[in-house]
Amino acid sequence: MIAAGVVSQEAAAATTARALLEVGAVHIRPDEPFTYTSGLKSPVYVDCRKLIAYPRLRGTLMQLGVATVAREAGLERFDGVAGGETAGIAFAAWMADLMGLPMQYVRKAPKGFGRNARIEGDLVPGQRTLLVEDLATDGGSKVRFAEALRAAGAEVAHCFVIFHHDIFAGSEAALAAHGLTIHALARWRDVLSLARQRGTPDAAAIAEVDGFLADPLGWSSARGGVDRLPG
Repeated sequence: MIAAGVVSQEAAAATTARALLEVGAVHIRPDEPFTYTSGLKSPVYVDCRKLIAYPRLRGTLMQLGVATVAREAGLERFDGVAGGETAGIAFAAWMADLMGLPMQYVRKAPKGFGRNARIEGDLVPGQRTLLVEDLATDGGSKVRFAEALRAAGAEVAHCFVIFHHDIFAGSEAALAAHGLTIHALARWRDVLSLARQRGTPDAAAIAEVDGFLADPLGWSSARGGVDRLPG
């Protein structure tokens, strides 16, 4: 396990960006924009789920994730780890194992049969829980997952993601207003910096991504997507 503080935030971000590019998790398609859950149109899509297929790579990133949480929040700050359905479940399990903590997962909605549960796994009331997801866009799903965990008796003040888009002004402040601090391994600036060094994709594609990152809602609206985020 990587000891807290041994790896700097900059080194962790560079390693994560390299991993995402190496496995082809960064998709750039300005001519056929992707549509996010929110309805936002984007020329780029980061598929962190691809990481689960690469044991050595994912193991390194999970250790970096634990080190990041230790550095920014403290390891003894947590009693459990919860993954958000569905992409966060595997990453939460690996981080919980490294941290020696119990793990749960939280559904987007009650499953509608059986116990009609939204939280799976034993959750002790008062458990200080680290919420884990694969990525964050505007943070809305993080708030909803946190609220579900809190309703079940957990204390949730921190969320970890592998990748944070970090393109909406005030998104971290909005999360803070809901009692959440987000911790991320990498952001768009880290991925694009490495992509420019490599020269792939080409300059025209990078320019489209730059235009989107500078004004995501404007870029989206001009291509038939939403011009505002829900909530």
